[in-house]
Amino acid sequence: MEAKFFQFLKIVGVGFRARTEAEGRQLFLKLGYSHEVEFAVPPAVRVFCFKPNIICCTGIDKQRVHQFAGAVRSCKPPEVYKGKGILYIDEVVKKKQGKKSK
Repeated sequence: MEAKFFQFLKIVGVGFRARTEAEGRQLFLKLGYSHEVEFAVPPAVRVFCFKPNIICCTGIDKQRVHQFAGAVRSCKPPEVYKGKGILYIDEVVKKKQGKKSK
């Protein structure tokens, strides 16, 4: 399969990890929950993990690649106070200040 479209995701957080199995057909995420989050990858999409915190979604159909990347991101969207979560590689999260102490 010749991959023409790519979507890179970055996982930010202590202990957050990703791994793939079955030649890029299953994606497992450790996101701080009591269980692993498991994704079955659609047929037109292939998933690779270059590092435990970098996920690459590739495929020949742009809509399916981006839809799958959005589904993965929706598990743990970036948090505005600490910046933890799953975000696109070129995404910038504007952090909020938080509570002021007296």
